Amino acid sequence: MTERTSPAGFPFTRVPAQLDESALALYPGGAPGSEGASQTEIWTRADTGNGTERWARNVTVPTLLPVLPAASNATGAAVLVVPGGGFQFVSMDNEGYPVAAQLAEHGIAAFVLKYRTMATPADEVAFAGRMAKLFDPKAPRDEKPDLEAGIPFARADAQAALRLIRARTREWNVDPTRLGMLGFSAGAMTLLATVRANETDALPAFAGYLYGPMIEADLPDTAPPVFVALAADDMLFGSQGFGLVDAWRRTGAGVELHLYETGGHGFGAKTLGTTSDRWFDQFVAWMRTRGLLEQSRDGG
Repeated sequence: MTERTSPAGFPFTRVPAQLDESALALYPGGAPGSEGASQTEIWTRADTGNGTERWARNVTVPTLLPVLPAASNATGAAVLVVPGGGFQFVSMDNEGYPVAAQLAEHGIAAFVLKYRTMATPADEVAFAGRMAKLFDPKAPRDEKPDLEAGIPFARADAQAALRLIRARTREWNVDPTRLGMLGFSAGAMTLLATVRANETDALPAFAGYLYGPMIEADLPDTAPPVFVALAADDMLFGSQGFGLVDAWRRTGAGVELHLYETGGHGFGAKTLGTTSDRWFDQFVAWMRTRGLLEQSRDGG
């Protein structure tokens, strides 16, 4: 049952928030910097043209949801899953829950991060206008939301999540030397910012960088091995070249790049009938080839 009636054929509808009883608050005393936030978290069902999915937006209380494999199947490897959403929302259904479930099926402990997002209009019609302007190539730059403004909170939340997982590795049967991070779009930007911050206790041991910006960036020598996947017809980043991949290779870290002919932006857990549908299997194969799934080891 919706909490708000939207116009017929409208792409966004208010839906009840999903309450995950197993989700852990990242900051029990409140998220630093968000103490004065006035917005209330909203979940919106979006018709993307390829089915529907739920987005969590106006998030001010970040959480971490453990999705653990069966003990008999656990490998000891773990992945922090960071969905995308342009820092306007968190794509829970396309890049969060289903990805975590697939990882757990392969014996990989998954942790879904619902990070803080930028404030958006509570009204779905006004929210639609904001999103239309964001993706309109003809809209003046000064009228678009500054997406980079969303990075600091998302990065801080990702770092807090990595620290929390490392603090509880024994409880979750996770090997801290095999704790990676998988980011989609804005989640990939969060991953990049986390790597560039180069804080020893909040660095992933390996990374999955899914359809994030491809422009060159300064990277520390501590950058982890990375799996990169992008569709050539990605309307946001498909024509940027591969400067980031070149920069990552210069660090000496291993780099695996998959450029799919089609798939667009945000293929995530969707089944599109394109070769991008295979990214998850290829990511797991890459992990296996690097020895990340060899055997179960007790967490440190």
